[in-house]
Amino acid sequence: MELSSLGLGTYLGVADDAGDLRYTRSAQAFFEGGGTVFDTAANYRSGRSERALGDAFRNFPRNAFFVSTKAGYLPMGDGVTKESPQAWFERELSGILSAQEVVDSCHAMTPKYLSHQLDVSLRSLGISQLDLFHVHNPEQQRPVLGPVAFRKAMRSAFESCEGFVGEGRIQSYGCATWNGFRVPPDRPEHLNLEELLGLAAAVGGKDHHFRWIQLPLNLAMPEAYLKPTQRFGGRDMPILEAARCAGLKVQTSASLMQAKILPQLSAEMIAAFGCDTAAQAALQFTRSCPGVTVALVGMSRVEHVQQNQIVLGLPKLDEAALKTLFP
Repeated sequence: MELSSLGLGTYLGVADDAGDLRYTRSAQAFFEGGGTVFDTAANYRSGRSERALGDAFRNFPRNAFFVSTKAGYLPMGDGVTKESPQAWFERELSGILSAQEVVDSCHAMTPKYLSHQLDVSLRSLGISQLDLFHVHNPEQQRPVLGPVAFRKAMRSAFESCEGFVGEGRIQSYGCATWNGFRVPPDRPEHLNLEELLGLAAAVGGKDHHFRWIQLPLNLAMPEAYLKPTQRFGGRDMPILEAARCAGLKVQTSASLMQAKILPQLSAEMIAAFGCDTAAQAALQFTRSCPGVTVALVGMSRVEHVQQNQIVLGLPKLDEAALKTLFP
């Protein structure tokens, strides 16, 4: 299957029936317009984003779309019942996750919890196998656990993911991050890609299934493209270059920075990118950065889908044009 260079994200929005319907309709419009990649998470809109995508997926051939989801954060509810977060936790996660295993009151990646969340995601999405399963923002735990205990926790999480592959529940796994790959090594939440690949090889061998990473990239947050935050193969380099060296595919999030960067884009830049709107220009930048496989963008309205999908028909910017943006 050919992966579209844009992917539909499902992070934002009110957790209600109207929001579900908007995402379902947007997913249908995106697929009909040539989009094949969809991204979500077990905690997005308290699980309702996965279910909204599942409603759309019923109408798609399974071999014609790629879906990634994530586990790590506690949804703290199902988006439907009115029970308190504590009551939900005790009902849903009793015997699966203890309060002592929750880090920062919001994050967990124990084997039992990851397996539970994967089952929830498969059921909500209405599929039997995920294309990509991310450990969601694992850097949340590193400052709390410290480097040694964090490595142990990540190795355990990767071992679980290799098991999920063996069971046929997922095809591949990765790490979806916010700060981890963008910040320098002296930051406590820093993630070293080479170290993570070593952990994957330790539990899965040279043919391990750690194949993807996800991190933010936009015109206001260009670190993935420009900043040498990774030490890989004895050289310092940006994470996109390190991922290319490792043969990993990359999803980028926050391509529009929740539309906050759009007012900053000039009419001249929009025209130079061959675009009609600021959103299209912002997406053109992100999808064109070398090493980016899919640029994710939240789209909960059909009109936004239709406008953004025009970018799929444009040639990507060459690297010389990209470099002029950051003199």
